[in-house]
Amino acid sequence: MKNDVTIKNKLGLGTAPLGNMFREVPEDEAMETIQSAWNEGIRYFDTAPFYGAGLAEMRLGEILSSYNRDDYLLSSKVGRIILDEEEEKEGLFEYGRKNKIRTDYTESGTLQSIEDSLKRLKTDRLDMVFVHDLSPDFLGDEWITKFDEARKGAFKVLDRLRDEGVIKAWGLGVNTTTPIEVALELEEAHPDLSLSATQYTLLQHERALERMMPLAQKNDGGLVIGGAFNSGALFGGDYFDYKEITPDIKERVARFNDVAKNHGVNLKDAALQFSTAHPAVKAVVTGSTRPDRIKEDLQALEANIPAAFWEELVEKELISAKAALPGSRK
Repeated sequence: MKNDVTIKNKLGLGTAPLGNMFREVPEDEAMETIQSAWNEGIRYFDTAPFYGAGLAEMRLGEILSSYNRDDYLLSSKVGRIILDEEEEKEGLFEYGRKNKIRTDYTESGTLQSIEDSLKRLKTDRLDMVFVHDLSPDFLGDEWITKFDEARKGAFKVLDRLRDEGVIKAWGLGVNTTTPIEVALELEEAHPDLSLSATQYTLLQHERALERMMPLAQKNDGGLVIGGAFNSGALFGGDYFDYKEITPDIKERVARFNDVAKNHGVNLKDAALQFSTAHPAVKAVVTGSTRPDRIKEDLQALEANIPAAFWEELVEKELISAKAALPGSRK
């Protein structure tokens, strides 16, 4: 079933940072960031129970609940249940809430996850639902077993909810391409909008172009792109795809910077325009805890980038010649 989701400006606010990813974000800073996104015209918000064990959803709900529900699109994720029991945290959301989290892709777990998210978000519905982190990077070798659990559980539930008009679309929300590709080829389930994080970016897109992007188009699927800056690596940050950056990635970023300087191009502008250029892409979600970054991102999508910049990137094999370039819509 082809989804009919249209996202204003092709830009949404991703809320992983608002779940205290990597650091403790003061409440007023988080609220100001969400409010700034709304004030700048953002009308699509993506979140997940995993982001701070419900913290991002709760913060988002505080702001969005004061607006007309028909005026914005909201997506969250299933696959994890937030428990009342607490534990010490480490990793991405060390500074989030202490609640334990149970991985659960069953039918009952999916329905409970949605119900719990609605309460935290103070809303009566989700527009899009993504099956979260059903992928080797989080589950290791167990991902195939969990994928089968989701195929029999979450996928069937979400197919039904979409067909009944309860949600507009569903798919996977993962940091690798293979799970999306496998799901798109299933006969018994029909995902129509997935969130692909870190896989269709300036720095990393060859694998996505091989199968994920063509399959999305062939199956009338759409993609939301997350992690367009690969955890800040593109801007000289210390992380690439949520892990410590390696010397070879740093060297590649330096080459991008050299080309950008040659043409007077801002790499943020290029990154967002590249990730939105492919016809399968419905939107890019960017995450921040800095209110002024929202305006920057919107301006980036409108910035003038000379064709010579893209040509040099292709010539130096920094981006694939098969990629859809801004303005080309291949």
